[in-house]
Amino acid sequence: MSMHDPIADLLTRVRNAQRAEHREVSLPASRLKRELARVLKEEGYIEDFAVAEHDGGKATLTVRLKYYQGRPVIDHIQRVSRPGLRVYRGNADLPRVRGGFGIAIVSTSQGLMSDRAARAAGHGGEVLCEVS
Repeated sequence: MSMHDPIADLLTRVRNAQRAEHREVSLPASRLKRELARVLKEEGYIEDFAVAEHDGGKATLTVRLKYYQGRPVIDHIQRVSRPGLRVYRGNADLPRVRGGFGIAIVSTSQGLMSDRAARAAGHGGEVLCEVS
């Protein structure tokens, strides 16, 4: 069976792993998922991530989750744009998540970046998810 929304799958696996207090979560890798993990690491929401290649050709993305004083750093993670309803915003209309305490991850022509980085670079794009 094929997966229709791999980004939602990544977000759900991270959310479920943090609720179960796991230290890391593994999932099938793709270039988009690697970039999403890179942005989460740059913004301080996860500790690290690694991609392992296997003999069969399928790669696995392993994300090490981050906790602070026993609580998950990611309090809220939600998909915004989805396959049935894409959400595009210009750089002036990018959302501010939780009063500026969270980020929106935006897919721009220059790659994935946080809403702050996209505003600073003057880019708009597809709002993939919100994290706080």
